[in-house]
Amino acid sequence: MTLKDILPTKLGFGAAPLGNMFRDIPEAEARATVEAAWNDGIRYFDNAPFYGAGLAEIRMGEALAGKPRGDYIISTKVGRVILDEIEDISSRDLGEKGDVFKYGRPNKIVNDYSEDATYRSIEDSLKRLKTNQIDVAFVHDVAQDFYGDQWLSVFETARKGAFKALDRMRDEGVIKAWGLGVNRVEPIELLLALEGPRPDGFLLAGRYTLLDHDRALQRVMPQVAERGLGIVVGGPYSSGALVGGANFEYAPATPIILDKVARIKAIADRYGISMKAAGLQFSLGHPAVAAVIPGASQPTRIAEDGTALRETIPADFWRELRAENLVNPEAPLPIAN
Repeated sequence: MTLKDILPTKLGFGAAPLGNMFRDIPEAEARATVEAAWNDGIRYFDNAPFYGAGLAEIRMGEALAGKPRGDYIISTKVGRVILDEIEDISSRDLGEKGDVFKYGRPNKIVNDYSEDATYRSIEDSLKRLKTNQIDVAFVHDVAQDFYGDQWLSVFETARKGAFKALDRMRDEGVIKAWGLGVNRVEPIELLLALEGPRPDGFLLAGRYTLLDHDRALQRVMPQVAERGLGIVVGGPYSSGALVGGANFEYAPATPIILDKVARIKAIADRYGISMKAAGLQFSLGHPAVAAVIPGASQPTRIAEDGTALRETIPADFWRELRAENLVNPEAPLPIAN
């Protein structure tokens, strides 16, 4: 089964903020946010052990514990094992994501993409999520933004370990699908070129968005569509930059990015369109995209996302973006025929 066969809704819930991403989120607020997502009809929830050293999984597990398990889909990640041992959070080497989860749990995070660690990661996630089924498993962060020049070596470890383990788990019915969960295009491109592993789709964060889509459009989207797989787009608002935030890709937005946002917003304002609607609907406009999973840590944000997905955007808006070179000329646009 591909991701498009499995995922029940085009709009999913990205749980990274539940791991105290950038701020210390009260338990009640985290719980209310998941509840708001459920009440708004969202039935796909993405998580990872890395998000707050297990905190996001624990919070989601508690929030969904009373829901019928057959009514929703969970994806999580492998590649990190969370220990009971406590560590100094400030000493963690997390690549470009250095301070993102500094308010998370202090449990030690071990990067391990071996076969044994993959099985352990799934078992631990099942406990934290309080469930008997993980539907989709993504191999997390085997890319340059986390491992720098060593990423190919880490990828090779995953190829020999995690990829084989997940192929076996999928074939045995332990999971329904697997793929990579990354913030870079190159690992997906590399995996698609391998003959052995049989992924079912990918989670690509920040690389097929209104602000940044050229490389993905050229290097992986056509192949994914041709093979009938699916892409889950994470971070459709580019770390908040698209919707007025100060960050782009976990760092302060550059003047070039801020200028692009301002130009898009000027056009959106003339058409009376929200930037969230433009961002979500652009990502979903590509036939390879199975779902988008914006993150949220407040219930009000959930309602905004649902409204943005349902918002009607005139075809002329997209045509003007293209005419102003604000979207790639080859990008499929959500224009009704």
